[in-house]
Amino acid sequence: MTLIKLVEKEEATGKVAEIYEAMNNMWGMIPEAFKLYSPSETLLSQQYNNLMFYSKHPTIGSKLQAFIRLLVSEKEECEYCVTMNTGMLFNYGVLPEMIEKIKKDPSTAPLDDKEKAMLLFVLKLVQNSNSIEQKDVDKLHELGWADSEILEASYHGAMQTGADKIFNAFKIQL
Repeated sequence: MTLIKLVEKEEATGKVAEIYEAMNNMWGMIPEAFKLYSPSETLLSQQYNNLMFYSKHPTIGSKLQAFIRLLVSEKEECEYCVTMNTGMLFNYGVLPEMIEKIKKDPSTAPLDDKEKAMLLFVLKLVQNSNSIEQKDVDKLHELGWADSEILEASYHGAMQTGADKIFNAFKIQL
């Protein structure tokens, strides 16, 4: 049980009810990850808007996003997010034994070279943001990534770190 009271679907009003309805229409459920933000309409709205932005991202695909979230969450020891993103990756044919290998060596992720470079960049940034150098950004540019995409993928990874900390602190349940 979480340490703070979450708004359940039956109790939701206003903006929370609107977002819950939209999520229910999309997925047939409201994930606990979103319910955790329900005590604050503002934060729930921000999370929902981020979800919508990244779900429609033209170049940072959902498989790359799931790898970013999985590997960031693995380092943050967020069981909820590791489990959820592992499940998402199963839908892409990434088998359990592959995931264990990828957790140990992210360079083995089944992504093309361009996506793999972005994944490794974001992981480096999240692990030690001061370690990023011009050559790291230049490599992404050489592979065809635009500055906006580099920033958006970096933001996705950095925000996952924050989400993991909140999920762990308030004991979100699977």
